[in-house]
Parts: sequence; structure tokens; C-alpha cells
Amino acid sequence: MADDRKEARDAFHQAVNMTPAALEKWLDTDDSQAVGWKGEDGHGSGESVGHKSGHRIVEILRTKQADLSDDDYHHMATVVSYVHRHLAQGGPAEDKETSRWRYSLMNWGHDPCK
Repeated sequence: MADDRKEARDAFHQAVNMTPAALEKWLDTDDSQAVGWKGEDGHGSGESVGHKSGHRIVEILRTKQADLSDDDYHHMATVVSYVHRHLAQGGPAEDKETSRWRYSLMNWGHDPCK
């Protein structure tokens, strides 16, 4: 169990390459809030799934290792899966820095341009 948790933490910290402060600053931008799946049809109002996840990632990053819950570890695995899937898709050939693909990944704590 301890080895599984260490592997989960390691994978999470490899996938999340933004600091809590940088991620919080990003989440406050209009670009961050404009991307991601929202609601039943994906176009609803309110906070996107990725944006909400970003706030949760900040909390996890600021939580002491000993205080991480099973739910935190589950979310870490979700983050790792999301980041790996979207990186595997590859980004746009041009304008990667201002792409919705990058912005979505950044909501999940990963800046592919770093």
C-alpha cells in the first residue's frame, strides 16, 4: 500500500509541473475559464471539469503527504490519466502556446511548454 501511494505521488508530481502559486494565478485568467467541458452537453455555463480540478490540485499540492486522503490519491490518478491522454494526442503544429489544448492541460496543472 505504501509503495502504491509513493508511485501515485511520484506520477502526480511528474504530471503536474506547475507550482501551486502559478496554477492559482493561471486559474484566475479568462483563458483558463474559457476552456474545458461544461455541463451535460459540454457547453453549459459554470466551471469546467478541468478548472475545478485545478483548484483541487492546488489543495493537494499544499497538503502534507501524511494528510492526503484516499480521495486525494484517487484525484491524483485522475490527473495523471488526463495529462497522459492529452499529451499523447499531441498539440497543434502551430500556435501551441496559445492553444486551447495547452490551456486545458494547464487547468490540470501541466504546462506542455515548460
